[in-house]
Amino acid sequence: MQRYGTVIRLRPERRAEYLRLHAEVWPAVERTLRAAHIRNYTIFLHGDLLFGYYEYVGADHDADQARIAADPQTQRWWRLTDPCQESLAEPGSGHWWTPMREVWHLSEGGEA
Repeated sequence: MQRYGTVIRLRPERRAEYLRLHAEVWPAVERTLRAAHIRNYTIFLHGDLLFGYYEYVGADHDADQARIAADPQTQRWWRLTDPCQESLAEPGSGHWWTPMREVWHLSEGGEA
């Protein structure tokens, strides 16, 4: 399993729309994420920053990301959510949400 963290800015004027959309994420979008081996996907909000976290349990992250991007329902979803966001990624990086580097993780087990 691999952990991924990403960040993006939420446009203040689109905040209510974004939160409304995520109060009822489309089941087809959720199915596509699960089929692409994404688990425990969570989006947190702090001020105008969105932090996304998910666990990947597959064998080919790039191929599964391409599968998500090719899904017509996910593309429709992104047409609604993308205008609510402002990318923080380096231009030309190919990223919309900016990848974050993991610097620490408390794992299962160890002393209580």
